[in-house]
Amino acid sequence: MKLGVFFSDFKGGGDVMTRLSADKLGIILVGNGVYHATVKENGKGSPLLEKNAAFYVLTEDLETRGFTVDKVDSRVKAVTYDDIVDLIFNDYEKIIWL
Repeated sequence: MKLGVFFSDFKGGGDVMTRLSADKLGIILVGNGVYHATVKENGKGSPLLEKNAAFYVLTEDLETRGFTVDKVDSRVKAVTYDDIVDLIFNDYEKIIWL
């Protein structure tokens, strides 16, 4: 199964994420979830980014929170709303929101 996950929380939801598995997993960071792509705690990036998945971050939500694309972790690809539509229709069979 090809599963796309919209992840919109910074501090919660990690327990569910550890249990998710799919043949192809894509995690789209939106809302407060964008902090996973930008914030480092104790010099380390978010543990979420250790998951075996493709990571995307919505640029509009980054900019709303005062970040620029150059501050995004190298494991995360910055995307627009149009890119997300393409991901939904072309890359993932099922979509969930956490």
